[in-house]
Amino acid sequence: MSDEPDLKQELHQFSADFAALRQALAEILVGHAEVIELTLAAMIAGGHVLLDGPPGVGKTLLGRTLAQLLDVKYRRIQFTSDLMPADVIGTYLVMESQGRRRFEFQQGPIFTNLLLADEINRATPKTQAALFEALEERSLTVANETYELPAPFFTLATQSLGDIEGTFPVPETQLDRFFFKLTLPAPTGGELETVLQRATEAHAKPVKRILDAKRIVAMSQLARSVSVPPDVLRHVASLVTATHPGQPAAPESTRRFVLRGASPRAGQAMILAAKVLAADGGRTQISRDDVQRVALPALRHRITLSFDGHAQETGIDGIVADILRSQAK
Repeated sequence: MSDEPDLKQELHQFSADFAALRQALAEILVGHAEVIELTLAAMIAGGHVLLDGPPGVGKTLLGRTLAQLLDVKYRRIQFTSDLMPADVIGTYLVMESQGRRRFEFQQGPIFTNLLLADEINRATPKTQAALFEALEERSLTVANETYELPAPFFTLATQSLGDIEGTFPVPETQLDRFFFKLTLPAPTGGELETVLQRATEAHAKPVKRILDAKRIVAMSQLARSVSVPPDVLRHVASLVTATHPGQPAAPESTRRFVLRGASPRAGQAMILAAKVLAADGGRTQISRDDVQRVALPALRHRITLSFDGHAQETGIDGIVADILRSQAK
């Protein structure tokens, strides 16, 4: 870790850069302050985000605006039922030069820094699986050759409502590879008025680039230098353990309504995202409050409900709230 004065200066600059991104996004995306902050935290921590919500609430706008604010390579893939894995990762083509033919790999749109995977659950499971290795390993294996993805690599995936025709469930194993699942509610009241006004103006507000790829990598490395006190580490472990119905620490709602609990990736996501929030606050250690802020989006997509669980009113968010209350002591 850097010397104390140098570290304070680095954290001060970290906070300034983080705040600039947050403010710029908030000026475009109305009423989603928490979603904006947690999306940025996941990106800097090295994770990926799954956005859920009804149509027209700004899921795609968030990804497109973030790409405009960052001086990085950006690609958008519109997932459809006829999209093939090769359309995502690329394929080998026969190339001819000086009378000789050779196979050459043509990279797909996934070879980018910021990938907007729009309506990911409209693609078939076969195509969805094309993202597995990239989300976890940041590399792709094609025909026994491994290709590294650019750094940073951040995927922002949107998801259509599951009851819409032509959608396919995203497998649990793929959901587990997303840091967070964030929900964007529909705007109401004054927020809706602001959305309507901005969307119908003659000229869109210009967006200036704020950070480049090198700076994002540097911020990620700095955030990882934030330490984790032993009591906070135990708290994270207890939260993940409490999602499993067979554990003594599980609350009643977990034992009654949960079929499978969260994986260790949930704990990793909570710690890494908490480190980003701590760094944004100029702190060199994470706190339980940091963990509490990121627990719900890190757990909600990693918990599988039982048959009875699908029938209960509070849903997964209510179960996570029970877990947080049970582990608050």
